[in-house]
Amino acid sequence: MIFATKKIAARAAVICAAGLFVHVYALATIPVQHWTQASGARVYLVESPAVAMLDVQLDFDAGSRRDPPAQAGLASMTADMLEKGVEARNGAPALDENALGEAWADLGAQFGASVSSDRMSFSPRSLTDPGLLDKAVALAARQIAEPSFPDAVWQRERQRLQAALKESYTRPGSVVGRAYGQAVYGAHPYGYEMTEATLGRISVADLKDAHAAGVAACRARISLVGAVTRAQADAIAARLLARLPPVPCAALPALPAVPEVPALAQAQEKIIPFDAAQAHVLIGQPGFKRSDPDYFPLIVGNYILGGGGFVSRLTHEVREKRGLTYGISSSFSPGLHAGSFTVGLQTRPDQTVQAVQLVRQVVKDFVASGPTEAELKAAKDNLIGGFALRIDSNRKLLANLAGIAWNDLPLDYLDTWTQQVGKVTVADISAAFARKLQPDRMVTVILGAAP
Repeated sequence: MIFATKKIAARAAVICAAGLFVHVYALATIPVQHWTQASGARVYLVESPAVAMLDVQLDFDAGSRRDPPAQAGLASMTADMLEKGVEARNGAPALDENALGEAWADLGAQFGASVSSDRMSFSPRSLTDPGLLDKAVALAARQIAEPSFPDAVWQRERQRLQAALKESYTRPGSVVGRAYGQAVYGAHPYGYEMTEATLGRISVADLKDAHAAGVAACRARISLVGAVTRAQADAIAARLLARLPPVPCAALPALPAVPEVPALAQAQEKIIPFDAAQAHVLIGQPGFKRSDPDYFPLIVGNYILGGGGFVSRLTHEVREKRGLTYGISSSFSPGLHAGSFTVGLQTRPDQTVQAVQLVRQVVKDFVASGPTEAELKAAKDNLIGGFALRIDSNRKLLANLAGIAWNDLPLDYLDTWTQQVGKVTVADISAAFARKLQPDRMVTVILGAAP
């Protein structure tokens, strides 16, 4: 029996590594089921019976926007330490980081913990063979609710991370990105940067407090994609949260309000001396929230401006026509608050002034006039034609489902995505960009430019 289980686990490891989870959802509807459990947890399910695998994502409002300013990095370190061991509790033995890793390997399953600006996420993955899935869910529940936060491991991890931070100051991409985030977001939590000093102020007690405050069953959003029924998914979701304190949200302290990202009052330019073969340039401003009704005109418009790779206007003007860079792109990063709009490129130091002026002009012209009908048609064709690639694996589908759950999007969001893109007009894009972007008030951060 043990030998059979090991064989199943080995197959699971091969399947997980290969990522063989291709679907045919692009030509069919994607039925999303949603319900709320007695605990208050909200569950979202897409049944995917083609492969005997289950992918899960649990999201909590415990991202880095919840960090105290003097302890930037607290949320990230809390998630990181969740993989360093679990306590002995309720008859289950303690597991250190090595034993925990071996336990997951024996099951041929995986568990990940991560943090973004807005959320803390846990991602268990397992085959749906009952003997493996039950054990994987039980182990994930322990890791979510009962991390041990060993002090010796935290001291080691903190020293390692402090050394990594010092090393990052020698990398131009890290330096320019850090300066850009602070310039765009100011004092907003989206602009907080973890440093050696903020790490030094984080104790094991702080990690435990952050976990207890942020990981509450009643606030969970749980997304599941795989070969399970609704009844099975409901039971799995409940088991994943079962070891957390059964406290209703009404009895918990309200999470503190986080202010919105302030608009920039004026243009800023920051030049950072740096000995680098290429000058690194970032230009942008706060953009928009994910809940903004202009979402589709903005993503279609950005594809035309700089998000479409070699077919974008920025690439055509800056790279193809003038040879000022090998690659240039623009992007929006919407969240619960206004994430940044960013144009990024690298260029020869002696060409920096010309490249920056040209980028500013291209963005200004696009905001003023919008795209052409030909550009819009090409963008729609590419986005709609490539939609299937956004959902061609369980993991991609899970990411989309978790986005629906986190952002309270309609359950038919994926079914109507191509229709929403198809409805966008030139006038829609022009109006949306005029509302969101102010080219005369953008931040420009340049690292390594010629004197």
